[in-house]
Parts: sequence; C-alpha cells; structure tokens
Amino acid sequence: MKAGWTGLFAVEINPIAFKTLEHNLVKGASGGPTFAWPSWLPAKPMGVKSLLDSHAEDLEKARGTITAFIGGPPCQGFSGAGRRKKNDLRNKAYKEYIEAVRVTRPALILLENVRGITVSFQNEEGAEKSLPHSSLIRQDLEALDYQVWCGTVDATKFGVPQRRVRFFAVGIDKRRFSNTANVDPFAVLESARSDFLRERGLPLRKAVTVKQAISDLETTGRTLEPSVDTAGFKQVVYRGPRTKYQRYLRRGMEKKAPNSLRLVNHRPKTVERFEKIQASYRSGVHLSADERETLGIKKHTVILLDGDAPAFTITTLPDDNIHYSEPRILTVRENARLQSFPDWFDFEGKYTTGGAARVRECPRYTQVGNAVPPLLATAWGESLRVVLDMLESMIEEGPLEAPAFGQMD
Repeated sequence: MKAGWTGLFAVEINPIAFKTLEHNLVKGASGGPTFAWPSWLPAKPMGVKSLLDSHAEDLEKARGTITAFIGGPPCQGFSGAGRRKKNDLRNKAYKEYIEAVRVTRPALILLENVRGITVSFQNEEGAEKSLPHSSLIRQDLEALDYQVWCGTVDATKFGVPQRRVRFFAVGIDKRRFSNTANVDPFAVLESARSDFLRERGLPLRKAVTVKQAISDLETTGRTLEPSVDTAGFKQVVYRGPRTKYQRYLRRGMEKKAPNSLRLVNHRPKTVERFEKIQASYRSGVHLSADERETLGIKKHTVILLDGDAPAFTITTLPDDNIHYSEPRILTVRENARLQSFPDWFDFEGKYTTGGAARVRECPRYTQVGNAVPPLLATAWGESLRVVLDMLESMIEEGPLEAPAFGQMD
C-alpha cells in the first residue's frame, strides 16, 4: 500500500496477529494506510480454507478483478532456524494459496518463504530424492498457466539492517498477457534498487547497521518510565531520531514515541552473563557450542549483536540476540526497527508466550519475527507496478483497473 497499491483484504488465522492487523490496516488506528475491505468478507481471524469454503461465490465474482495476490504460506517446517520437519502439516498450506490463486485468477502473484523451501528434505536411504517445495509451487502455478520466476533476495540490499535472505516466486497470468517471458520481475527489482535507496536517504553501497537502526532506543544515561503496556515493567523515554534510517522510519511521528518499548526484567544472574559475553566474546557471530556450554546456556542460538554491522535474521525467539552495548535482549520495537517497520505501526497483544502455547499463539515478538521486512515489501510493490506497466504496454486492450491486491499470511 505504501508503494501505491490499493489493499483489498488480508487473511490471518491467528487472533493475536489479526488484532495487530486490524488495529493498523483495517481500523487505521495508527494513522497508516488501510484496506478497502469488501462488505462481503467479515474482518475477523480466518484461515484460507475457511475463506475458500465460506466465500466461494464472492471469490468467483471477484475472479479476474484482483490485480495481484500476495502470500506468505507458513514457513516453520522449511526453516533452518527451526527443526525443519518433512512431515510438518504446515508444509502443505501452500496448496491453499494455489487454490486461492486458481479461484481468483489474479494478473500477478508474489509468494514469499524462507530459503529452506528450495532445499529437498532427506529421504530414507535408497529412496529417490524428492523435489523441493519451491519446485512443487512452480509446477502448480505453471499448471494454472502462469509464467513463474523464482529466486532469493537479501533484505540488506534494500535498506533493511538485517541479513535476511528469503525465497520469492513471482507469477504472471499468461492468459492475460502474451509476452510474459520478456519481463523478468527480479531484474526489475534489482534495476530499481539504487533509486529506491536514494529516495529514502539510505546508503547505496553499505548496509544499514544495527546501531543506525536502534541507537535512539538505548537506555544508558536515559530516563526510564513505567511501561504503558505492562505494570511492573519500564520503558525508555523517547527523545528523537539520530540517524537517516531512524528519521525515515519516523516520518509523520514528530515527537510521538513508538509503541512496544517495554524492557525485559532480567534476573541479576542473566545480566551478569550478558555482561560477561559483552566483555569476553566476539560480536556479530553465533556463540559456539563450547562457548554456550561454558556459559551454561542451553539455547541453540545466541548472538552478541555487532552495532556496526547488520543483524542476523530476526527470529520469533526474543532471546536469540543480545544488545551490542547493554546487558539485555532487544525490545519488540528494536526488533521491529531491524525488520524496517515504521514507528507508526503498532503491535498489539501479549509480548511473549512459551511451552505448548507457542504453536497456537502469535505474540508481539513472534509477529515481528515472522514478518516480511516492510522496506523489502515496498520495493517489491514498486517493482510490480513497473512490471504491470511493462505488460500493459505490450497489449492493445488497454490498461487494467487501478491495481489492487489480496494478501494471505
């Protein structure tokens, strides 16, 4: 929507995550753009299957009128940051995305997932190696008569202060456009990169660093106040941006503080451990198994952030990263900055969850970690508009109606 598209609706099954989506992009409570939500679709949490089952007639009526369909099917089963399970039921959720494409027949498709979707799962010894799910997705879209391009994109190339490489598939309806093979969406994205960064005052050759993203949220020497979200917690009193990146994400905020600034109440032993890591261990790298054992850490991933480099991939686990100069983990807002969320975007619901609830709940840290970086999403949005213009220039029927999209998460 920030790239000039009209958002029609979104599908989000998790009630906590939907609360954030509704607050920002349905009700417009944070002051940003909003969906042009259709009257036939209830604005409530639902899955894609429910959408297809309950609103088949409405979707059929919308067939051919939706310009772009944007989707991010569940990635947990493919992710190298997780357990990467071949039989994870969520691995088949992309089929619902394909079915929604079949029903609505959009002109353009954009599908995002983790890079692990391009890697085959290990089969039993002697069994034939299966195709990676990225190839299955391509086959299914091609069977619907879409021209498909697949590739990976590093978010740091588009101003995101985070080494986040993600898989994207772009499809163009060959029934609507006859010269689809002459338009490469990934080439369009790359050719627009310099102008995209220049227009936002972001560096062209060097990646935005962690410190450039969150230095204005440091607590050292700063006044703390009670958290506006949770009794018994503190947050920093916000004083204003210090870098070009921070000023860009704070456009329209003036002196207003962003939400989700709540600091974690660490135990004294945890603070001591963090201080030891900051004093004696390397920054910007994963702690080795031996180092974690020496420190008594059972977690698989612990990283002391390097303030002068981009972060590693932000995950749904809040304690993966230690602040580069303060003995604490990051706040939700600091993680959101590393994801490139603008400060006007509010996060709703509980901050964390644990145990069995992690499978069904989507608290604030998880919402941030699961997201596509908004800067990268904006770059894709602008590039797809260029792709659409190129395609329309090749046909005699004239342009399509104003571009609009349906989004599936």
